Amino acid sequence: MAAELVRGQNHPLSRNRIEIRISADVPVVAGATLADESGRVRGADGVAHPGAPTLPGIEVSRQAAAEHRLAVDLDAMPETVHRVSVLIALPAAPGGPLRFGALAAPRAAVTGLDGIEVAGYTLAGLDAESAVVALELYRRQAAWKIRAVGQGYAEGLTGLLTDQGLPQAAELARGIEEAVARGLARSVPARTTDTARTTDTARTTDTDRSRRTAASVAGPDLPGTAAAAGSPYDVQAPGDSAGRPSPSDGPVEPEPTPDDGGRPPASGGPDGSAAATSTGGPIDYTHPKRRRASQPPAPEAAAAPADGPAPPVAGDAAGWSMDERLYNQVWGMFEDLARSTAAYRSAVDFAESRMEKELDQVLSDPRSRLGSAGDAAREAAQARQAQLVDQARAALDRDLAQLTAESEVVEPALPPAYARWDNPVWHGYRVPTEPPMAIRLGDLHLPESAPLRIPMLVRLPLERGLWIDGGVPDTSPFEEAGELRHLALQTAVALAARLLAVHPAGEFGVQVIDPAGAGASAFAPLTGAGALDAPPATGAAGVAGVLGRLTERVDLVQMAVRGGAPDALPPGLDTSRQLLIVNDFPHGFDDRAVTQLRYLADEGPDAGVHLLLVADREDAVAYGPLLGPLWRSLMRLTPVPDDHLADPWVGHAWTYEPGLVPPGSQVLQQVLTQVATARTKRM
Repeated sequence: MAAELVRGQNHPLSRNRIEIRISADVPVVAGATLADESGRVRGADGVAHPGAPTLPGIEVSRQAAAEHRLAVDLDAMPETVHRVSVLIALPAAPGGPLRFGALAAPRAAVTGLDGIEVAGYTLAGLDAESAVVALELYRRQAAWKIRAVGQGYAEGLTGLLTDQGLPQAAELARGIEEAVARGLARSVPARTTDTARTTDTARTTDTDRSRRTAASVAGPDLPGTAAAAGSPYDVQAPGDSAGRPSPSDGPVEPEPTPDDGGRPPASGGPDGSAAATSTGGPIDYTHPKRRRASQPPAPEAAAAPADGPAPPVAGDAAGWSMDERLYNQVWGMFEDLARSTAAYRSAVDFAESRMEKELDQVLSDPRSRLGSAGDAAREAAQARQAQLVDQARAALDRDLAQLTAESEVVEPALPPAYARWDNPVWHGYRVPTEPPMAIRLGDLHLPESAPLRIPMLVRLPLERGLWIDGGVPDTSPFEEAGELRHLALQTAVALAARLLAVHPAGEFGVQVIDPAGAGASAFAPLTGAGALDAPPATGAAGVAGVLGRLTERVDLVQMAVRGGAPDALPPGLDTSRQLLIVNDFPHGFDDRAVTQLRYLADEGPDAGVHLLLVADREDAVAYGPLLGPLWRSLMRLTPVPDDHLADPWVGHAWTYEPGLVPPGSQVLQQVLTQVATARTKRM
């Protein structure tokens, strides 16, 4: 049962990976400060806010919104941090600053990654305040606790930050307001007061088996996640965690690791309801994000038949656009498949352990060890095990049937950024005027549900580089490394073409480094259509030239941003986002080039430069540990199906399948031709 706190009350926190959910009547700014044992914040780098949303162990929203989800991983907090203050502020308004007293009381709630509320606090009694410290997470010895604070400030953010001990509070407050002003046009519309009350009284019970959302640092502005960068699937190869903290990490954007202890309990799924799932009725697929009163209305679904669940509807999830609703729906499908499979596996494990225990009891008793009594006892134990497994499989098959039906409706409705290359939507493709919120990198599936594919959508802009592994895995049908490397290049070209296609003309470019010129045939679709910014760079001089230009661009952008003068960039500097494809790495790279590449991998995404390596990690062994951080910073993809991706939520090993163009299809060439034509007209 969730605790409803009053001002000053504290409550123990039994988990360290949590979400903090903020809801208000109007768009508000959400942030957090990290303080030491004395309650002092070390400086501006101890404040998470829309202009700097990520700090170790916490990520906040990048804009003002009526609904916020802050992702928190207390295990990733620096040891010097003893207090995390969650703040809410009203953005500056044209008619002067608002005050909380003129609005319905905002609410802050702490939930687990499964969406179940731990504690909540309604900030009643505010008057002239325009900024308030809502909650406080604080250490007590080795444990963390929650305290309802509700301390308001009529001076707004400046007064709040000054009280936190920041010497340049006014300057930081102005910076936050400027960051909010830049994103205010994208802020989430306000709810009505009646809606707020409805949401505040809603609670999720253990018997509610509707979809719940795991936190993800990947998309802070995404309903249902704490993050971005990401995506519902901020997953990666076992042992290749980038080491960046995240609430879902041991998952995510955090960079997730599969062995973080995030597996479901022995009873089953992440919420402990696996036993009921494996033997009970069909799962209710009414998604909380689709039906919560505080969320924007979703399209009306067809009436449910009397003898079964409602037929699936594409876009039947919360969101302010169809793209966002489809993105959230795909995320919900991913969660459902993960939960149903976890419940099935847990039920099977329970059946096996129960049978082994019963057989041990039979064998330990000399009277029943031999003879007909022993045989009967063994047969009975095996029959009970088979019955439990059959029940679990029936429940899983029922869930898979519903998910398959949903997939059959959703897949044809996906926009180009989310669609497979064989989707008819590409035949009506036109160069977009706005970039999408996410992009499809391929498909994911589990062994128990091999026919069902879940799109692997990742938020844009990419916050991690990609690495397409050209090595030959043990399960590969290819005997020759050259054949697999060519397929890896085709995968890279398909990804580059998709990124070009989903961005407005001139806002995204692709550059290629191919030191030995070995990938000329694979890059032909890009070069032939004129979609590249320049021909692929070859030789030592070509490698040095491209890396030098991109490194300089990142340096200039960083200096301009840090200096507060983003408009002071050189007039000839191309500020469009760039994807750098590097083939056959590390061949043709000297130590200086390797250092520049590592710099681009770490610093490039924030300056609009993204990295895509096509390489075999085994080829880099000669460099020793030098390249270890580079590999760990990239998300590894494979040109053939491979189960190297892991979700830290329930610990499944997901099989990834690349999004390749069907053999013989001309869709890639047609799309690239349109992209190149639009780029030419814009120049």
